Amino acid sequence: MLSQKARYALHALIVLAQHDGEEPMQIADVAEEARVPRKFLEQILVDLKRRGIVRSQRGRAGGYFVGKNPKDISFADVIRTIDGPLALAPCVSVTAYHKCEDCVDEATCSIRKVLMAARDATADVLEARTIAQAAANARKAGWA
Repeated sequence: MLSQKARYALHALIVLAQHDGEEPMQIADVAEEARVPRKFLEQILVDLKRRGIVRSQRGRAGGYFVGKNPKDISFADVIRTIDGPLALAPCVSVTAYHKCEDCVDEATCSIRKVLMAARDATADVLEARTIAQAAANARKAGWA
């Protein structure tokens, strides 16, 4: 299940993408516009900054920007940064694979085959959806 922290990260990035190219946004403004608690947002932005998804500018006129083109930031990138692997089990994870403790044979495991299909379908959808698309949809819906 998607954590509230990942939802907040997605909301904040959509707001930042909508303001891309403008002045840096102060954290209080991002928090208000994204409807994210400011204290929680600070930690989220630190995590996203470590991965280069956002960048910051210090000083009086400082704030946060999207760290790269919003077209290049997928929902999967954000979710993996905040929540970790997309897979439901470690044996089907691309980024954090390890064999399950109770596994007899991965090649014939019926559970693994189903979980791998679920992981692939989830990854296909989340990799194909970008922050730029979500920001454009938000503008159309009048959320900007």
